[in-house]
Amino acid sequence: QLQFVESGGGLVQPGGSLRLSCAASGYISDYYAIGWFRQAPGKERERVSCMRGRDGMTYYADSVKGRFTSTRDNTKNTVYLQMNNLKPEDTAVYYCAARGDYCSFDVSTFGSWGQGTQVTVSS
Repeated sequence: QLQFVESGGGLVQPGGSLRLSCAASGYISDYYAIGWFRQAPGKERERVSCMRGRDGMTYYADSVKGRFTSTRDNTKNTVYLQMNNLKPEDTAVYYCAARGDYCSFDVSTFGSWGQGTQVTVSS
């Protein structure tokens, strides 16, 4: 079973950028859809993006559309989340996870969760 390790979080000023990495323990088959999620204190975990494995179609939450971009490097078994023009409301722990084939908004259908990486946007 795949395991993921997220990295790249940190403290950044509003308007800044970060690139998060999600490194898999093994080959990420095209069968898997890979999602990025975030959870702020006191809030439910929400899906930020999801990349469908078989064709790379990527879906983004309205709150990050145009600012975040998810990419995938199969040679490194790693998925990235480039975050630009960060806002204080983007502050959260960011996670990656996988599910079979199709993307879903149902967080419970994703598995192989990593430990998360903290992103703090503050001046």
